[in-house]
Amino acid sequence: MTTVTQLGKAALALPEVEEGTHFGMVAFSVRGRGFVSVTKDGRVQLRPPQEETDAALAAHPAGEPLVRTGAPIGFRVPLADIDGKDLNALVRAAWFSRAPKRLAAAQAAAGSPGGDLPAGIGRPATQALRGAGVMTLEQVAQHSRAELLALHGVGPKAVRVLSEALEQRGLALRGDSPMDS
Repeated sequence: MTTVTQLGKAALALPEVEEGTHFGMVAFSVRGRGFVSVTKDGRVQLRPPQEETDAALAAHPAGEPLVRTGAPIGFRVPLADIDGKDLNALVRAAWFSRAPKRLAAAQAAAGSPGGDLPAGIGRPATQALRGAGVMTLEQVAQHSRAELLALHGVGPKAVRVLSEALEQRGLALRGDSPMDS
């Protein structure tokens, strides 16, 4: 079961996202353009591109199209009926569809292969870090242990592997010293 907190972590890990409310719902926007919200009855509303919406509808029988003035604009599903991995992918797709083109292009370039993050942190942690714009160990060192653990997909093992890789380079997480690791 996915929670609103997990949804928030996924959304806020993306560039220039702001949390607010929209008609009394928890909502997330990028430069003023809403891309995901949660209704009071616990349904997550996402605005991914149409092809992502169609795939989500096929994959989640409890989901339904989100329609405004007769036109499909997204996907709605009970938050409890979607797992974290699927939700993260849909949040990211919705962000890309609503973000300004230059910001989306910069994020896509940052998320492309490259950087020096160790493979041992795992794919979810790698995706979470890239989603937050962290591509290199030097960028990892600018964050605290708590900040990294707050990213959905980054767990204690990933932080340990990152700390070890930083130590090998004479670096440490913000707030740690290289000798403490």
